[in-house]
Amino acid sequence: MTDDAPQPDRVEGARHPRDTPKLIGQSAAEAAFLDAFNSGKLHHAWMLTGPRGVGKATLAWRIARFLLATPDPDGGMFDLPPADTLEIDPEHPVARRVAAGAEAGLKSVTRTLNPDTKKMRKQIVVDDIRALNGFFQMSAADGGRRVVIIDDADEMNPNAANALLKMLEEPPERAILLLLSHQPSSLLPTIRSRCRTLRLGTLDADQMAEALAGSGVEVEDDPAALSELSGGSVGGALRLSLMGGVKTYADLVGLISSLPQMDRGRAIKLAEAAAQRGGEAKLDLLFTLLDLLLVRLARTGATGAPPARAACPDEITVLQRLSPSPAQGRAWADAAQQISDRARHGLAVNLDPAALVLDTLRQIGQTAPR
Repeated sequence: MTDDAPQPDRVEGARHPRDTPKLIGQSAAEAAFLDAFNSGKLHHAWMLTGPRGVGKATLAWRIARFLLATPDPDGGMFDLPPADTLEIDPEHPVARRVAAGAEAGLKSVTRTLNPDTKKMRKQIVVDDIRALNGFFQMSAADGGRRVVIIDDADEMNPNAANALLKMLEEPPERAILLLLSHQPSSLLPTIRSRCRTLRLGTLDADQMAEALAGSGVEVEDDPAALSELSGGSVGGALRLSLMGGVKTYADLVGLISSLPQMDRGRAIKLAEAAAQRGGEAKLDLLFTLLDLLLVRLARTGATGAPPARAACPDEITVLQRLSPSPAQGRAWADAAQQISDRARHGLAVNLDPAALVLDTLRQIGQTAPR
């Protein structure tokens, strides 16, 4: 893949997981892998699961460097002490080769460019998986390991999944496969059953602040707000920050604060901004944030209490006023489902974006208590 080609395993504008110096908030997953390694019974396939953007790829690259740089524990008289960290010195030859993309013992599988259309495929195809056969057949230097990172396994098409299953059923000698999955239930049960699972959790506000500080991105938004809006996902928080998501959410809250009489001028302005040429990502972000806002309204009514943290100024007041009861919470939940279905349909059939946004806002206005 050329340097200027899209990288599906990286948030655009942020540091690649391969180059992320530190993994925040996932010490339990790291410890579980180290326990398996130190026991001398390392499984040949691992599935790293958890919400999108919580550090699965960063952990996979840390594991890969560690495995390629660390001798096997043999339990003998002169054995090294048990490893207590996955950290590898950046100046270690393996770390330097990985950083340069020149490590012969490591292969990363992601979606690839279609040679006919010159566009990024939406799936990992069978040829991407079959190419691993040649990689495994190459003799590892000094009898070392071969490590494969599949980011992400959810994107494999059926033929690719079946090709991977054959490898898992007859794993190559001294090969370790690391599968990243946001939705493991979407994978073949036979694939899941042949992998050991490492589950990664979401980050709290303090961990989010630390992770964003080391992301390589200049983040001006409040880390607590980004944590709240992203659900504790660093990748999600970076996307929100880079696309102005915190301001967009604040604009949405400000807009519904006028309900049941919505400020039509502000609604039109929001719709027109989402309909600008080349604004597909902005439109997707807008509907993602609208869905989040409706969910927060529904939960406020259902539980009788607003979220513990506000995602923007005045949000708590607005949520409590517009969702004061369990009945109103149910109304917002029903509206969220209907709006989500209509938005997906509208985006799929390329309805006019401005009209789609205005129709969505109209439905929100009709759901608000009178």
